[in-house]
Amino acid sequence: MLVKDYSLENRRFVIAGVAVLIVVTYIVRLFTLQVMSDDYKKSADSNAFLKKIDFPSRGIITDRNGQLMVFNQPAYDIMVVMNETKGRLDTLELCDALNITREEFDQRMEKIKDRSKNPGYSRFTQQLFMSQLSDQDFSVFQEKMFRFPGFYVQRRSIRQYEFPYAAHILGDVAEVSKGDIEADDYYQPGDYIGKLGVERYYEKQLRGEKGVHILLRDAHGRVQGSYQNGALDTKPVAGKNLTLGIDYKLQALGERLLEGKIGSIVAIEPKTGEVLCMVSSPSYDPREMVGRKRSKTHRELSQDVWKPLLNRSIMGLYPPGSTFKTTQALTFLSEGIITPQTAYSCHRGFVYKGLRVGCHGHGSPLPLVPAISTSCNGYFCWGLYYMIGNRQKYGSVQTAMNTWRDYMVSMGFGYPLGIDLPGEKRGLIPNAQFYDKAYKGSWNGLTIISISIGQGEVTATPLQIANLGATIANRGWFITPHVVKKIEGEQLDTAFTKPRYTMASREAYNSVVAGMRSAALGGTCKALAHYDFQPCGKTGTAQNRGHDHSVFMGFAPMDDPQIAVAVYVENGGWGATYGVPIGGLIMEQYLKGELSAGSEARATSIQNKHIAYGTVER
Repeated sequence: MLVKDYSLENRRFVIAGVAVLIVVTYIVRLFTLQVMSDDYKKSADSNAFLKKIDFPSRGIITDRNGQLMVFNQPAYDIMVVMNETKGRLDTLELCDALNITREEFDQRMEKIKDRSKNPGYSRFTQQLFMSQLSDQDFSVFQEKMFRFPGFYVQRRSIRQYEFPYAAHILGDVAEVSKGDIEADDYYQPGDYIGKLGVERYYEKQLRGEKGVHILLRDAHGRVQGSYQNGALDTKPVAGKNLTLGIDYKLQALGERLLEGKIGSIVAIEPKTGEVLCMVSSPSYDPREMVGRKRSKTHRELSQDVWKPLLNRSIMGLYPPGSTFKTTQALTFLSEGIITPQTAYSCHRGFVYKGLRVGCHGHGSPLPLVPAISTSCNGYFCWGLYYMIGNRQKYGSVQTAMNTWRDYMVSMGFGYPLGIDLPGEKRGLIPNAQFYDKAYKGSWNGLTIISISIGQGEVTATPLQIANLGATIANRGWFITPHVVKKIEGEQLDTAFTKPRYTMASREAYNSVVAGMRSAALGGTCKALAHYDFQPCGKTGTAQNRGHDHSVFMGFAPMDDPQIAVAVYVENGGWGATYGVPIGGLIMEQYLKGELSAGSEARATSIQNKHIAYGTVER
């Protein structure tokens, strides 16, 4: 009887299985390479075609009156296809033509091949070797370019800024970073992108759309002409032009007035929310942040101890000082804590239960309008004390505090307003939870009394203070401030066209306007009394560890407001010292179109006064 050898039978199945597995593996791999993967197709395409990017013209930027502020000038990039340079390149002659050293050449080539810095690297496609050659440098290279296989010229444009003003508004353009490329596949290494200001915020509108010109190459990599006579080429689409709300003459005056000082000026058109000027000092010349010198300039500015790159108008967090008293009056009136006739005594300050908040000498007691006019600290301290302690109305100090907070937020404080510039800060408006944590639940109106006069924990940006002026000018509403007035062929975001209403009543605003007009006629803003355009104002002297800050907030004309302005001068002393005269000059320039002879003399005097290290240099 024969015995079947099952071990041989099993081996046959194992061998057959292994053979089938190998065949299947090869089939899957071939399918992946030929059908699923386009690696070889890309390599073949790269050998056969040369895709030249046609870069669009970046949108130009003008001021509200059509004055050109940012435009384009031609520039040239040197591109290299690594696969075409092997063994065929006279490196020394190339370095001589581009006026670079051999060491610089090697560094540039290594940087191109470094995939950690250049994730889009391919030896078959054009890579950026040198950017932004001037016409003169390009002409020298162009004469010898036929000697440098693998090197090509790509025509670009470079930004030019017409004036040395508005650097923080306009921003600048520079080469994309690795993060920019990863965030948006529109960009390739060597592309340019807006880095700051309007150039950054409106990058997608300004940049346009790239075009592509496909060239056919032979087996030796030589260009033979357009592929299919250009049938597959696409033309670039120019970026959209922007019209700013900025008046460049007003901007120029503001920057002149803040020479040698640290601070900000912001002016807004109340009816539209358009920013008329935004000055942050110290500043810098945007024309120095262009092209190949940008990197050096940016490094120097970033190391400057006075932080000229900081846009203090939207990033500076300051105590608003007595300009904030207007928000208190609006809240107390709307909540029924006071009436316009309510009078409080002020014995050179608020004095109660051992606590004293000082004030300058003036008549006492005072009702609301003269309290605003003379900037009485005692009046607004009493108002906050009676609001926070009104348990009959609010039930608890926490509810009263959060009601107060809600009024402040509705007026544009405590959160970013949403201006069309990157980097806006929110400031601080404390709430009940903030004080519960700070004082372990044991606090009252006296504990927090300093917030009633814009001190203590309250901070705001100059933009928020200017917006307060616009809101009072409009008697209770504002449109989110924005620096761009118009986008070519596109509507503005509805955030920049829709009114935002505060919680305060129209009647409350009328009383505050009366107080601010009184201040301009004979109160703390009496330096405005000689103007014929009915300015309204409120000073602020914000306490500081060194010299106090000089603050002003106002608008004009009273009954047909066309401009609201905030001035903040660090270490400038009384609000009337710098804030009021600068605010008056800004309003005059915008409303009249020029300064009178007397105003021009005052402007020159202010311009020549510098404030350094907290001390006024006279």
